[in-house]
Amino acid sequence: MKTAVFAFGTRAAQRTRAVVLLALAISIVGGGVAAAVVGGLRINLTPSEPLGLWRIVALDRPAARGDLVFICPPQTVAMVQARERGYLRSGTCPGGVAPLIKTVVAVAGQHVEIGAGVTIDGRPIAFSELVERDGNGRAMTPFPGGVVPDESVFLHSPFRSSYDSRYFGPLPASGILGLAQPVLTYAP
Repeated sequence: MKTAVFAFGTRAAQRTRAVVLLALAISIVGGGVAAAVVGGLRINLTPSEPLGLWRIVALDRPAARGDLVFICPPQTVAMVQARERGYLRSGTCPGGVAPLIKTVVAVAGQHVEIGAGVTIDGRPIAFSELVERDGNGRAMTPFPGGVVPDESVFLHSPFRSSYDSRYFGPLPASGILGLAQPVLTYAP
């Protein structure tokens, strides 16, 4: 009696090849992700800024109004709650969250007022209307306003439902990883 041989060998050989190919694919993808993170690349999957691949570019000066930055949020009560509510994704920042990608709209010493929208030193910020409830109907508490403290920044995204300084207030500038530079992005 003959043993059946398939076009690509025995079943055991086919399984071995499949496992080797799967391990190779996982290694390539994992190595690519690790190289991207070490190389300063990040993938943005949030609607706060265009979706896609971004690069973190070193910031060799203090952050300025208009800078689009990647920043690690501090581990505050507001950020823990944001994580529990699902506003923050998993990532490499302290607390296990992903860096935020936001625009600096105010720096230390500037006065922030929160009403129906945000004003900085009396100038309204476009697309800064607040929402009273998140997508799950939970109340959103706005930042009460005030002067941005030393070594801090006030952050904003034009996306109406963005979780930004309108709600959590200024963040320490020390959390800034660098400027956010688009590499391959798509704005739906």
